[in-house]
Amino acid sequence: MDGDTISAKRSRIVIIGGGFSGSLFAIKLAAADPLADIVLVERNEIAGHGLAYGACQPIHLLNVPVHRMELGLAPSFTNWLTSHAPAELDAVLEEAGGELAQAFVSRAAFGAYLRERLEAATARNGGTGIRRVRGEAVGLSEQPERAVLLADGRSLPADRVILATGNLPPKAPRSRDDWFYDSPLFVGDPWAASALSSVPDDGAVLLIGTGLTMVDVALALTETGHSGPILALSRRGLLPKAHRAGGHWAPFLDEAMTATPLRAMKAVRAQAAEAEAAGIPWQRVMDAARPAVARVWSGWNERQRASFLRHARPYWDVHRHRMAPRIAAGLDALLSSGRLGVQAGRLRGFHEADGRVTVTIGRRGQFRTEQRDFARVINCTGPRSDFDTIGLPLYAALRERGHIKADALGLGIETADCAIIDRSGTGSRWLHALGPLTRPAWWEVTAVPEIAAQVARLVDELARADRGEPEDLLTRTALATEFFDLGAGI
Repeated sequence: MDGDTISAKRSRIVIIGGGFSGSLFAIKLAAADPLADIVLVERNEIAGHGLAYGACQPIHLLNVPVHRMELGLAPSFTNWLTSHAPAELDAVLEEAGGELAQAFVSRAAFGAYLRERLEAATARNGGTGIRRVRGEAVGLSEQPERAVLLADGRSLPADRVILATGNLPPKAPRSRDDWFYDSPLFVGDPWAASALSSVPDDGAVLLIGTGLTMVDVALALTETGHSGPILALSRRGLLPKAHRAGGHWAPFLDEAMTATPLRAMKAVRAQAAEAEAAGIPWQRVMDAARPAVARVWSGWNERQRASFLRHARPYWDVHRHRMAPRIAAGLDALLSSGRLGVQAGRLRGFHEADGRVTVTIGRRGQFRTEQRDFARVINCTGPRSDFDTIGLPLYAALRERGHIKADALGLGIETADCAIIDRSGTGSRWLHALGPLTRPAWWEVTAVPEIAAQVARLVDELARADRGEPEDLLTRTALATEFFDLGAGI
C-alpha cells in the first residue's frame, strides 16, 4: 500500500488519547461509520473523562452551564443528570432558579456521562464497536505497514492515526535555581494522583499562577482541611472573572475591527463599555466575540499573533475563561478571610533548608525583592505546549522523524483542517490531530463546543473520504456556529 493511500478495505483508525477529544471522536465516528475498525489507546485504566473531567473533586464545577455541554448524544447530558445525579441537582437548581440548563454542575458528573457514552459504544467479546487498548503510544512505524507502537512492544496497524492527547502537565517556570524542581517540596503537576496529599495542613503554600488552575487548587486545599496561608503569584496578578447571567449582545467583530490585535481589543473594550451603559453584562460582549475568534486569529500574521500573546493574552484569558458563580464565591471568601493573597511579580530564586523553601520574589514594577518561606510550592501555570523540545516519547519520536512541526510561538503543532503538517510543510493524509494540540491554527480550542466542531468536521471527512475535497476547517467552524453555539457563554 502506498504510504499516503487509505486502504479500500475496512478502515483501521487508531486514536491516541482517551480523554474528552479522543473519546468523543471515537463515539461519533463509530456512529457515522459502523464498519470502521476503531481503536482507542489510553494508558490510564479509565477512558472517557480525561484530565479535565477526571482529576477533580466534587467542589470543582464546570466553567459553563449544562446546556453548553450538550454533544448531540443520547441521552442528552441534561436528561442524564436528572436520573444520575439527583443529590447534586438540589443545590445547583436553587442557584440556577430552577433551570437545569443554566446550572453549573460538577466536572465529575460530566466525566461520568461521557464515560458511560464511551462504554456503550465499546465492543464486547470481539463484536463491533470501539476497541479499547490500554497502553502508552511511543511512536509510529511505516514498514512493513503503518502502525502505532506501544511501550509494551505491541503494534497496532493503522490506516489513519488521530492524536488526541489533550492538555499536557505544566512545565516548571524558568529559574536559575531549577534544581528545586527535583525537590519533594515542589509539586510539578497539581492534577497528578495524590499531588496535594503531602501538603501540611497548616503549612504556607505558594501557588505559581493566578488562573483557573490556581483557583481549583486553592479550593481543593481548603476542602481537604488545609488551613495555612496561601499566596498566588503571577507576572500581572490577574484573577479570572465570574460568569454572569442575563442580556444579549449581537456579534460585532468585522474585518476592519480585527486587522490588528490592538484594533480587535479596542473594539471589544468599546462594545463592553456600550453594553455596561445599557445595563447588559460585559460577559455577553465576550460571548458575542467568540464565533469570530478562529477567523480573526487565522487572519493575523506571526508577528501580530506574538504581539497579542505578549500583551493582550493575560487580559483576554481572565475575561474569557470564567468561573462558575459558586466558585467565584469560594474564591472571594478565601480572599476576604486573608487566607489567600495574590501578588504580581516574578520568581527570582529558591533556597531550601530544614524542610522549607525560601522563595525570592521580585514585585512587579519594583527593583527590590522580598523573601517568603513556604512548606510547598505548587505549579499552577497551566498545560505545557512546547513541542519543539518536549521529551514525551511519542512526540519526541514524531518530531525526530519529521512527522510533526512545532509552531514558532510554542502553542502546539502545525495543522491544516486537522491534518498534521510535517517538517517539510506538507499536510498529512493519514495523521490528524484534535483539541489543544491544534491551537496554532485555532488559538482557542480547549472548550467543548470548539472541540465538538472539530470532531464533527473530521468525522465527516473520514466518513466521506472518497467523495470530493475536504472543506476548510476554519470555514466549517464559522458555518457551524449556530449548531455548536460557539459564541454563547463558553
